[in-house]
Amino acid sequence: MKKLIVALIASAAAMSAAQAQDTTTPGHAYLGVGVASADHEDGNGFNSDGYKASGKIFGGYEFNQNWGVEAGYTDFRKADVNTATARGETKGYGYYVAAKATAPINEKFDVYGKLGLQNSQRELSIAGLTTKDHATDAYGAVGVQYKVNQQVGLVAEYERYGKSKDFGASPNVLTVGARYSF
Repeated sequence: MKKLIVALIASAAAMSAAQAQDTTTPGHAYLGVGVASADHEDGNGFNSDGYKASGKIFGGYEFNQNWGVEAGYTDFRKADVNTATARGETKGYGYYVAAKATAPINEKFDVYGKLGLQNSQRELSIAGLTTKDHATDAYGAVGVQYKVNQQVGLVAEYERYGKSKDFGASPNVLTVGARYSF
């Protein structure tokens, strides 16, 4: 799946470069970075760190002003956990590939939704034991973008990385970031 994301981003960049010479085609590629935050609290007897800020990278290709595709990777960071008898930590990540629908509000603001597939891993290490949870589920997001200029945009979104997990970061993620269009 990671190879698919890299291939998608590279393809989008190549298509954008090829279309830079063709002014009749409105499509373009973009890359972005963000700060994502997911709740690390959980109801299974673990006391954890709560919300943690982490990093996100993403890229995509917009075929026109309404339709596109996007792929991204979010690091859920490490979080300390405590039980009545032991201390440990959780860590994890998630990546996705999604179709993206955008609706312009005016020349500066857009709202969008994404729907696709995600793969995530969460790991719990406690009392010398480690357990992992891998999942491939649905991915969805809704967000808003403010266009600073033709190339730079600021984004804020709510993302859902599949189903709730027994430990680690919540699948509900809030993200703010910036993107650059080619």
